[in-house]
Amino acid sequence: MSEITYPNETPSYREARKALLEAELALRNQIERVAAQRRNLPPGGIIKENYIFQEMVGGTVRDVDFSQLFEPGKDTLFLYNFMYAPDMNAACPMCTSLLDGIHGQVVHLKQRINIAVVAKHAPEVLVDFAATRGWSDFRLLSSANNTYNSDYHGEYNGRQTTNANVFVRNGDEIRHFWGSEMTFSPMIEGGNMRHLDLAWPLWNVLDMTPDGRGQWYPSLSYD
Repeated sequence: MSEITYPNETPSYREARKALLEAELALRNQIERVAAQRRNLPPGGIIKENYIFQEMVGGTVRDVDFSQLFEPGKDTLFLYNFMYAPDMNAACPMCTSLLDGIHGQVVHLKQRINIAVVAKHAPEVLVDFAATRGWSDFRLLSSANNTYNSDYHGEYNGRQTTNANVFVRNGDEIRHFWGSEMTFSPMIEGGNMRHLDLAWPLWNVLDMTPDGRGQWYPSLSYD
Protein backbone atom coordinates (compact mmCIF):
# COMPACT_ATOMS: atom_id res chain seq x y z
CA MET A 1 0.00 0.00 0.00
CA SER A 2 1.21 3.51 -0.77
CA GLU A 3 3.03 5.35 2.02
CA ILE A 4 3.35 8.68 0.24
CA THR A 5 2.06 11.94 1.72
CA TYR A 6 1.53 15.45 0.42
CA PRO A 7 2.58 18.72 2.07
CA ASN A 8 0.36 19.89 4.95
CA GLU A 9 -2.20 17.10 4.67
CA THR A 10 -4.09 16.10 7.82
CA PRO A 11 -4.21 12.62 9.37
CA SER A 12 -7.91 12.41 8.52
CA TYR A 13 -7.15 13.15 4.88
CA ARG A 14 -4.46 10.44 4.81
CA GLU A 15 -6.78 7.83 6.32
CA ALA A 16 -9.53 8.68 3.85
CA ARG A 17 -7.05 8.60 0.99
CA LYS A 18 -5.78 5.17 2.03
CA ALA A 19 -9.33 3.86 2.05
CA LEU A 20 -9.92 5.36 -1.38
CA LEU A 21 -6.71 3.79 -2.68
CA GLU A 22 -7.94 0.39 -1.58
CA ALA A 23 -11.14 0.98 -3.54
CA GLU A 24 -9.15 2.20 -6.57
CA LEU A 25 -6.99 -0.93 -6.48
CA ALA A 26 -10.09 -3.11 -6.25
CA LEU A 27 -11.55 -1.27 -9.23
CA ARG A 28 -8.33 -1.81 -11.20
CA ASN A 29 -8.49 -5.52 -10.49
CA GLN A 30 -12.15 -5.67 -11.48
CA ILE A 31 -11.46 -3.83 -14.75
CA GLU A 32 -8.79 -6.38 -15.61
CA ARG A 33 -11.05 -9.30 -14.71
CA VAL A 34 -13.75 -7.92 -17.01
CA ALA A 35 -11.19 -7.30 -19.77
CA ALA A 36 -9.98 -10.90 -19.46
CA GLN A 37 -13.57 -12.14 -19.59
CA ARG A 38 -14.11 -10.06 -22.73
CA ARG A 39 -10.94 -11.39 -24.36
CA ASN A 40 -12.10 -14.95 -23.67
CA LEU A 41 -15.46 -14.61 -25.40
CA PRO A 42 -16.24 -17.51 -27.75
CA PRO A 43 -16.46 -16.71 -31.47
CA GLY A 44 -19.34 -14.38 -32.31
CA GLY A 45 -21.57 -14.59 -35.35
CA ILE A 46 -20.28 -14.31 -38.90
CA ILE A 47 -21.06 -10.86 -40.30
CA LYS A 48 -24.51 -10.71 -41.86
CA GLU A 49 -23.15 -9.54 -45.20
CA ASN A 50 -20.13 -7.93 -46.80
CA TYR A 51 -21.59 -4.44 -46.44
CA ILE A 52 -20.76 -1.81 -49.06
CA PHE A 53 -19.91 1.60 -47.56
CA GLN A 54 -19.03 4.86 -49.26
CA GLU A 55 -15.97 6.91 -48.36
CA MET A 56 -14.38 10.01 -49.81
CA VAL A 57 -10.73 9.70 -50.77
CA GLY A 58 -8.89 12.52 -52.52
CA GLY A 59 -12.13 14.33 -53.27
CA THR A 60 -13.74 11.29 -54.91
CA VAL A 61 -16.44 9.09 -53.39
CA ARG A 62 -15.77 5.39 -53.74
CA ASP A 63 -17.34 2.14 -52.59
CA VAL A 64 -15.54 0.02 -50.03
CA ASP A 65 -16.79 -3.31 -48.77
CA PHE A 66 -16.54 -4.53 -45.19
CA SER A 67 -13.70 -6.95 -45.87
CA GLN A 68 -11.57 -4.10 -47.23
CA LEU A 69 -11.57 -2.42 -43.82
CA PHE A 70 -8.98 -4.96 -42.67
CA GLU A 71 -5.41 -4.05 -43.59
CA PRO A 72 -2.82 -6.80 -44.17
CA GLY A 73 -1.50 -8.16 -40.89
CA LYS A 74 -4.25 -6.57 -38.77
CA ASP A 75 -7.23 -8.81 -38.07
CA THR A 76 -9.19 -6.68 -35.58
CA LEU A 77 -11.54 -3.83 -36.49
CA PHE A 78 -13.00 -1.25 -34.08
CA LEU A 79 -16.01 0.37 -35.75
CA TYR A 80 -17.82 3.25 -34.04
CA ASN A 81 -21.37 4.28 -34.90
CA PHE A 82 -21.37 8.09 -35.06
CA MET A 83 -24.80 9.63 -34.52
CA TYR A 84 -25.01 11.91 -37.54
CA ALA A 85 -27.74 11.48 -40.14
CA PRO A 86 -29.58 13.66 -42.69
CA ASP A 87 -32.60 14.01 -40.38
CA MET A 88 -30.43 15.47 -37.58
CA ASN A 89 -29.84 19.21 -37.23
CA ALA A 90 -26.24 18.62 -36.16
CA ALA A 91 -23.82 15.89 -35.19
CA CYS A 92 -24.25 14.35 -31.75
CA PRO A 93 -22.14 16.40 -29.27
CA MET A 94 -21.52 13.35 -27.06
CA CYS A 95 -20.29 11.22 -29.96
CA THR A 96 -18.17 14.14 -31.11
CA SER A 97 -16.54 14.51 -27.70
CA LEU A 98 -15.75 10.81 -27.54
CA LEU A 99 -14.29 10.81 -31.05
CA ASP A 100 -12.27 13.96 -30.30
CA GLY A 101 -10.55 11.96 -27.57
CA ILE A 102 -10.10 8.75 -29.52
CA HIS A 103 -8.74 10.60 -32.54
CA GLY A 104 -5.70 11.65 -30.54
CA GLN A 105 -4.85 7.96 -30.12
CA VAL A 106 -5.57 6.77 -33.67
CA VAL A 107 -1.94 7.02 -34.77
CA HIS A 108 -1.09 4.61 -31.95
CA LEU A 109 -4.15 2.36 -32.28
CA LYS A 110 -3.48 1.82 -35.98
CA GLN A 111 -0.21 0.12 -35.10
CA ARG A 112 -2.25 -2.85 -33.85
CA ILE A 113 -5.84 -2.64 -35.08
CA ASN A 114 -8.04 -1.23 -37.81
CA ILE A 115 -10.31 1.61 -36.72
CA ALA A 116 -13.10 3.43 -38.54
CA VAL A 117 -16.16 5.61 -37.93
CA VAL A 118 -19.48 4.94 -39.63
CA ALA A 119 -22.47 7.29 -39.92
CA LYS A 120 -25.67 7.53 -41.95
CA HIS A 121 -24.77 10.87 -43.54
CA ALA A 122 -23.25 11.30 -46.99
CA PRO A 123 -19.46 10.89 -47.19
CA GLU A 124 -19.03 14.52 -48.30
CA VAL A 125 -20.82 15.73 -45.17
CA LEU A 126 -18.75 13.48 -42.93
CA VAL A 127 -15.50 14.74 -44.42
CA ASP A 128 -16.57 18.37 -44.04
CA PHE A 129 -17.53 17.87 -40.42
CA ALA A 130 -14.33 15.95 -39.67
CA ALA A 131 -12.32 18.89 -41.00
CA THR A 132 -13.92 21.18 -38.40
CA ARG A 133 -12.74 18.81 -35.65
CA GLY A 134 -9.27 18.09 -37.02
CA TRP A 135 -10.10 14.41 -37.55
CA SER A 136 -7.45 13.80 -40.18
CA ASP A 137 -6.71 10.19 -39.22
CA PHE A 138 -10.19 8.64 -39.00
CA ARG A 139 -11.46 6.43 -41.78
CA LEU A 140 -14.97 7.83 -42.33
CA LEU A 141 -17.64 5.53 -43.77
CA SER A 142 -21.16 6.31 -44.91
CA SER A 143 -23.77 3.63 -44.25
CA ALA A 144 -26.50 5.56 -46.07
CA ASN A 145 -26.97 2.76 -48.60
CA ASN A 146 -26.75 -0.33 -46.43
CA THR A 147 -28.29 -1.85 -43.29
CA TYR A 148 -25.16 -2.03 -41.13
CA ASN A 149 -26.47 0.51 -38.59
CA SER A 150 -29.71 -1.32 -37.94
CA ASP A 151 -28.12 -4.79 -38.06
CA TYR A 152 -25.41 -3.92 -35.52
CA HIS A 153 -27.46 -1.59 -33.32
CA GLY A 154 -26.28 1.82 -34.40
CA GLU A 155 -29.88 2.57 -35.28
CA TYR A 156 -33.20 1.71 -33.68
CA ASN A 157 -36.57 2.35 -35.29
CA GLY A 158 -34.88 4.70 -37.74
CA ARG A 159 -33.19 6.76 -35.02
CA GLN A 160 -29.43 6.78 -34.64
CA THR A 161 -27.91 5.32 -31.46
CA THR A 162 -24.40 5.38 -30.08
CA ASN A 163 -22.61 2.07 -30.25
CA ALA A 164 -19.22 0.52 -30.91
CA ASN A 165 -18.48 -2.90 -32.33
CA VAL A 166 -15.36 -5.00 -32.68
CA PHE A 167 -14.95 -7.52 -35.49
CA VAL A 168 -12.26 -10.16 -36.00
CA ARG A 169 -11.01 -11.67 -39.24
CA ASN A 170 -9.75 -15.24 -39.43
CA GLY A 171 -8.70 -16.05 -42.96
CA ASP A 172 -11.63 -15.19 -45.20
CA GLU A 173 -14.09 -15.32 -42.29
CA ILE A 174 -15.13 -12.19 -40.40
CA ARG A 175 -17.01 -12.49 -37.12
CA HIS A 176 -18.50 -10.07 -34.65
CA PHE A 177 -16.47 -10.09 -31.41
CA TRP A 178 -17.98 -7.50 -29.06
CA GLY A 179 -20.50 -4.65 -28.98
CA SER A 180 -21.13 -1.95 -26.37
CA GLU A 181 -24.46 -3.45 -25.32
CA MET A 182 -24.46 -1.47 -22.09
CA THR A 183 -25.85 1.40 -24.15
CA PHE A 184 -29.20 -0.43 -24.11
CA SER A 185 -29.16 -1.02 -20.35
CA PRO A 186 -30.87 1.17 -17.73
CA MET A 187 -29.02 4.34 -16.77
CA ILE A 188 -27.32 4.46 -13.40
CA GLU A 189 -28.75 6.89 -10.85
CA GLY A 190 -27.55 10.39 -11.62
CA GLY A 191 -25.79 9.39 -14.84
CA ASN A 192 -26.09 7.83 -18.26
CA MET A 193 -25.28 4.33 -19.55
CA ARG A 194 -21.49 4.89 -19.38
CA HIS A 195 -21.05 2.16 -21.99
CA LEU A 196 -17.83 3.61 -23.45
CA ASP A 197 -16.50 5.57 -20.49
CA LEU A 198 -13.23 3.64 -20.33
CA ALA A 199 -12.39 5.04 -23.78
CA TRP A 200 -13.54 8.60 -22.98
CA PRO A 201 -10.90 10.85 -21.35
CA LEU A 202 -13.41 13.63 -20.58
CA TRP A 203 -15.32 11.74 -17.91
CA ASN A 204 -12.29 9.98 -16.47
CA VAL A 205 -10.57 13.30 -15.81
CA LEU A 206 -13.71 14.88 -14.32
CA ASP A 207 -14.12 11.86 -12.03
CA MET A 208 -10.79 12.82 -10.44
CA THR A 209 -12.07 16.28 -9.44
CA PRO A 210 -14.14 17.42 -6.41
CA ASP A 211 -17.23 18.30 -8.45
CA GLY A 212 -17.09 15.20 -10.62
CA ARG A 213 -19.21 15.07 -13.75
CA GLY A 214 -22.14 17.00 -12.35
CA GLN A 215 -25.03 17.51 -14.77
CA TRP A 216 -22.79 19.05 -17.43
CA TYR A 217 -22.52 17.69 -20.96
CA PRO A 218 -20.15 18.64 -23.80
CA SER A 219 -21.17 20.86 -26.70
CA LEU A 220 -20.01 21.07 -30.29
CA SER A 221 -18.62 24.56 -29.61
CA TYR A 222 -18.18 27.00 -26.74
CA ASP A 223 -18.51 30.78 -26.66
